[in-house]
Amino acid sequence: MKVLLLLCLLPLFGGQRSSACPHLCSCHGGQVDCSSRSLTSSSLPTSFTAGTTSLFLHNNLLTHLPNGLLDDLTSLRSVSLHGNPWECDCGVLYLRAWLLRQPISLKSHLGVNCSSPPGLRGRLVVYLTEKEVLESCHYWYCDLALASQVCLFVFVVVQAALLVALIVFLRRFERLFKEARRTSEENFTFGEGLRDNIYGSLKDGSI
Repeated sequence: MKVLLLLCLLPLFGGQRSSACPHLCSCHGGQVDCSSRSLTSSSLPTSFTAGTTSLFLHNNLLTHLPNGLLDDLTSLRSVSLHGNPWECDCGVLYLRAWLLRQPISLKSHLGVNCSSPPGLRGRLVVYLTEKEVLESCHYWYCDLALASQVCLFVFVVVQAALLVALIVFLRRFERLFKEARRTSEENFTFGEGLRDNIYGSLKDGSI
């Protein structure tokens, strides 16, 4: 009986959680106001209530929207996204695609301008072509490729230096080994000669 009661109450608790106002935002009915909160793309709420009709995200520090953030807001009637430093690289593709699906009457695209890269600064995100966005994605790839090449060059130089040091060490070790071997042979020859002399002297009775 208790199990059935818990199962009946579970949807109610879930509904209470889904209707909670997101952290750092204020809510009134279907309006969710997250404007002017210095929100970044990483500190932005990960979800909004399904019944949200108006969403205010303007005047923050948003550079892009997480993929799928607005897809489940079927009751949404207005969104304000202006006043954010949008970065028009690969990360803006979701925002651009979402804006393109919205009716012109929603006017969500107004004020959604690129802040970077310099070649696209001031452009409306919704009017960017896919080619322009994809081309803007390459600038950080180039930096990454250059950094990788520099690291590879440094790695090769270090490996070459270690190889040269190893060769020098081996040659020095070989030279020392030969000198030690020659010294050992000379000592052995000297010892043999000395023993023969002593033996001969004893045999002749000179000692």
